[in-house]
Amino acid sequence: MLRPNEVPGAIIYGLSGFELTSDEKYLFQEINPFGFILFTRNCANPTQVTQLIDELRRLVNRPDAPVFIDQEGGSVRRLRPPLWHTSPAIQIFGSIYGVNKSIAYKAANLSGRLIAGQLSQVGININCAPVLDVLFSKTTSAIKGRSFGSDPSLIIELANSFCEGMLSGGVLPVIKHIPGHGRATEDSHQQMPIVRATRRELGKADFMPFRSLASMPFGMTAHVLYEKLDKNNVATFSKTIVKDIIRNEIGFNGFLITDDICMGALDGNLRTRCLKALEAGCDAVLHCSGDYDEMEFIGSIVPKLSNESNTRWFVAKSLQRKLPKLEHSDLEVLSEELEELIGSSPGYYYTD
Repeated sequence: MLRPNEVPGAIIYGLSGFELTSDEKYLFQEINPFGFILFTRNCANPTQVTQLIDELRRLVNRPDAPVFIDQEGGSVRRLRPPLWHTSPAIQIFGSIYGVNKSIAYKAANLSGRLIAGQLSQVGININCAPVLDVLFSKTTSAIKGRSFGSDPSLIIELANSFCEGMLSGGVLPVIKHIPGHGRATEDSHQQMPIVRATRRELGKADFMPFRSLASMPFGMTAHVLYEKLDKNNVATFSKTIVKDIIRNEIGFNGFLITDDICMGALDGNLRTRCLKALEAGCDAVLHCSGDYDEMEFIGSIVPKLSNESNTRWFVAKSLQRKLPKLEHSDLEVLSEELEELIGSSPGYYYTD
């Protein structure tokens, strides 16, 4: 049995299915990962998700163990209708902003509250959202629709509202993809994007939303090569970018996780990828596939959280508000209020 104060490993694991296998149970008890991340393959219904999360936390003997999910709204959501309410893609709020800033701000906040209400209801305490990437004319389609827009000031205002909505619902946001994925023309899931903008150019646009939301508790790195910052390493592997740009220039002192360590943008084997990310200054490695052999291998090489990372987690937890779980009827009210608010802006509405 794990002791409650045992330092966890610097790894966040995905799971293979709706129920844990016997191998997964054994591995999680042995490795004591920092946290877990859920996908649609793990989420059948609210009761099942709640029971799964309860079991995960019992296995690691930490009732506050982080459970992450990607519930951005729009197409990127793991909890899906009809069992869960939908929220619009955040680009809608950016569109409304040009018509009515007040409605856009309120809608972004309400969307964050609705998402948080649904997540906290089943025990999920961290959401990998919002995307703070600035859109450009050739931004990869993997990011378009997931960003608030092309104006850093607009992103800052709406992202702040969205994050406050999530925090007011007891869920911690993860700002991504630091230091900015918007100039990438390739999908980092498939290949390594290369950005050739100068540090000055990046600082005047891409870094701005992250700098303004640097007080948020969690951040996720971009698997992007910024040629003028570090010509040899993507941000996730770059000590220069993590320490000089993310920590110092942007000022982000929260808990920094990698994007999925198995994405096509990254070179090297799993050992190289995990150790380079941690050596660069990431606090924990994210492994999403649920592949047991890979999880077992990573568990054998990844160290425990550093003292500095442990402190960042302690600070992040202090921002989490302990609130009663919302009832289904409460979520219905939030969903209807959001639809009505968006519908009140001329020319804009959303359907699932």
